[in-house]
Amino acid sequence: MSKKLFSLLLLRFNLKLQNATKNMKYKRILLKLSGEALMGDRQYGIDPKRLANYASEIKQVTDKGIEVAVVIGGGNIFRGVAGASNGMDRVQGDHMGMLATVINGLALQSALEDEGIQTRLQSAVQINEVAEPFIRRRAIRHLEKGRVVIFGGGTGNPYFTTDSAAVLRAIEIGADVILKGTRVDGIYTADPEKDENATKFDNITFDDVLKKGLKVMDTTAFTLSQENELPIIVFDMNTPGNLLKVVSGDNIGTKVNL
Repeated sequence: MSKKLFSLLLLRFNLKLQNATKNMKYKRILLKLSGEALMGDRQYGIDPKRLANYASEIKQVTDKGIEVAVVIGGGNIFRGVAGASNGMDRVQGDHMGMLATVINGLALQSALEDEGIQTRLQSAVQINEVAEPFIRRRAIRHLEKGRVVIFGGGTGNPYFTTDSAAVLRAIEIGADVILKGTRVDGIYTADPEKDENATKFDNITFDDVLKKGLKVMDTTAFTLSQENELPIIVFDMNTPGNLLKVVSGDNIGTKVNL
């Protein structure tokens, strides 16, 4: 292929991406998923069907030219806090939890690649045989090339949740928004699964979340997001098409901002 032809094809590709993202509200997102979400209807572990569904949802977004980073929890395999409550050393337990997030990251990576999506798994805990070390500039470059970047290993430090890791990575890569995919379709005045009178917020400020004592993320993560003016959208990830609707700017879930 001649250099001139290659340049022409590259130009057409870039124009196609620009047209695809023109109607999208966000250009770069960080998707936060809980480890429990990967269980599906199981009691523990990973449900391949649920994993495939999530990969399909992410593909719909990447096909529009949106840059996607993902942080997954490890609660479907091991939770450090739970281990500590049963007498285990908290630091040891948290390190086990970090490794669990890498396992989930590998599983999601495989599912995404089955969809034809290029991916990179970066870990805050060095496991060079299975994941790149987290390097901010490298992660950003991967995103610019259209690869989905999965961040595993939490922050690399005990006593920090994957919520904190998600906010930290989102700030570092310059994400436009954090999308927290859950099984509930937003933030409510109370737990909608326990209180039938609970009402949903479409929009709410960071200050009101704190005043009302609503649970969105842990305090460290939430405060970090607020200080950096990084909006959070909580939405139902299990409803097909919701992720694309959120990225398109549809009124899905609950948006938390200043």
